[in-house]
Amino acid sequence: MSESQGSTDRSDISSDGAEAEAFVGGPARQRRVAPLIVAVIAVIMGAFMWVLVRAEPDTGSSAATTLLDRPAPAATGTYADGRVFELSRRKGSWVVLNFFTSNCVPCQREHPELVAFVDLQRGLGVQGAEFYTIVQHDEPAAVEAFFAENGGDWPIVYDEAYEFQNGFGVAQVPETWIIDPNGIVRGRIISEVTAEFLATSLQRLREPS
Repeated sequence: MSESQGSTDRSDISSDGAEAEAFVGGPARQRRVAPLIVAVIAVIMGAFMWVLVRAEPDTGSSAATTLLDRPAPAATGTYADGRVFELSRRKGSWVVLNFFTSNCVPCQREHPELVAFVDLQRGLGVQGAEFYTIVQHDEPAAVEAFFAENGGDWPIVYDEAYEFQNGFGVAQVPETWIIDPNGIVRGRIISEVTAEFLATSLQRLREPS
């Protein structure tokens, strides 16, 4: 509600002379203030989008995060067989986390790209990144059926206690995170990714600055 509209509401509920005077000046004031409000909102929205999105949306969008260049959350999850996965114990290798659910259409579309990316990383031997799927709000049976039908034999971690979701602040899937061998968050990619985009992003991060 604009300030001028607020003045109108106050005059409707009061017969005081001062309120009536404010109402008389309302339309003219509204004409002066409204364009300014629109301009301010446009500037704020433009700045917001510039901070959040820094890449082409059709190949994956890098997004700012307060975790960037800071230690990754010490989140834990479980494999399908009940073994515990501790992210903090993966130091020494580049780690890529992909947040996923089997009924997420963008996740389904990007899956072949992830298969290609993992094959590429394995071809690099010890220099390749470790890749993990982080499952949210999904049943193991549905996830296993999806992977059996669509391929992909990398580790799947179930975030049953929401430690990954809460620690990384993931609200929607798919979302991909890159963590360096020191356990420092180096990148966050929202929306779908391609194998090329992800591999290129990882390579740029590997290069000394």
